Amino acid sequence: MSSLPLFSVAAPIRPIVAASPVRPTLAFQRVSAIPKLAGVTSASRLEVRPALQMVSSGVRAIDALTGGLPRGCLTEICGPASSGRTSVLLAALAAATQRQEVCALVDVGDAFNPPSAAAAGADFERLLWIRCGKTSSPQRHRGTEKKEKLEKPVEQALRVTDLLLQSVGFGLVIIDLGDTPLKMARRIPLTTWFRFQRAVEHTSTVLFVITQVPCAQTCASLLLKVSGKKLSAVSSQLSVKTPTHAQFLDGLQVQGEILRSRLDRKPAGSVTDAFTTKVRAG
Repeated sequence: MSSLPLFSVAAPIRPIVAASPVRPTLAFQRVSAIPKLAGVTSASRLEVRPALQMVSSGVRAIDALTGGLPRGCLTEICGPASSGRTSVLLAALAAATQRQEVCALVDVGDAFNPPSAAAAGADFERLLWIRCGKTSSPQRHRGTEKKEKLEKPVEQALRVTDLLLQSVGFGLVIIDLGDTPLKMARRIPLTTWFRFQRAVEHTSTVLFVITQVPCAQTCASLLLKVSGKKLSAVSSQLSVKTPTHAQFLDGLQVQGEILRSRLDRKPAGSVTDAFTTKVRAG
């Protein structure tokens, strides 16, 4: 048998033509001609968002960690009891009033201690303290009375916060949900946090939220978690009757961690720093 010759057919070589710089412009013109996409703006023509203005939180370690508190944003600090969250609240309040700013504190759990705030340096002449409590109207059913005690302060707090943000005159608005039961705090809908974020977005107000666990979710531009790591105590020398082995709690070492950050200067991640807070007698 005669072997058949083998033939190899080479693929035609097509010259590579560089894309013309005119094509993107033509494509953009065609897209803009579509009625539904007439408002499309080219990425090259978008304005650069101005950098957020940062203010001091009153704690040097937190300022070094986050750069401060951003204006026009929602900042959330979460942590369990005895984690240092109240100390951060008092420090931020003192720093804002010392900047001659008018502040508002929405106290959901009625846990604000004025002597501790005075010791931190807060100016009460520039503070509006809203104490949320249960309604005084009697309930017909016993089952609804307990539910009313839990839900009413949260509902009042959300309603008051709406009014405060619409007034556009406060440098710092604090919502203290630290002592609110987790079940009630988690029931706050995401649309409410989104509404707060939109209301404060183009203002110079710092919206500051204190919670046990993250509640604002993606609406928070800065989410910081605090936790107490070490207790410091001093020996008691105040009284002769005091036992020699007794000690007084002097301070608490607090560690902060960024859980989420939409700020340009500090990326999100497990960035940690520590600071010490003093225990103030009420």
